[in-house]
Amino acid sequence: MRPVAQRLEADSLTWIHWFAITLALVSAAVHLVLGVGFLPHWMGVAFLVATAGFLVGIALVLLDVRRRLVYLAGIPFTGGQVILWYVVNEPTTIADLSLTEIVDKLAQGLLIVTLVVLYVRDS
Repeated sequence: MRPVAQRLEADSLTWIHWFAITLALVSAAVHLVLGVGFLPHWMGVAFLVATAGFLVGIALVLLDVRRRLVYLAGIPFTGGQVILWYVVNEPTTIADLSLTEIVDKLAQGLLIVTLVVLYVRDS
């Protein structure tokens, strides 16, 4: 089996892929920091599971493992993050949001749109 560095398929990635990867990394980083901060509470574990989901998605895209399926799975995964955040936090105005929440939700919204573009483009 070849080492991971030799299995990377970076040459086939476009700027849209790198944009999606950057957005997923932003959200993964936010969830990692929150997860560590909430441990040992169950919310900490939930944030770390979300972190793992984003990182696994990035790895699968970099390794060119069923990219189209990764895009398709990433849409509800990321959308679920937004919905769960809204249900837990119930913000009523923009003033209820922290800078971290704004950055994360903006990254997630753009990631969903980017994943849809990648999925449709690769059809």
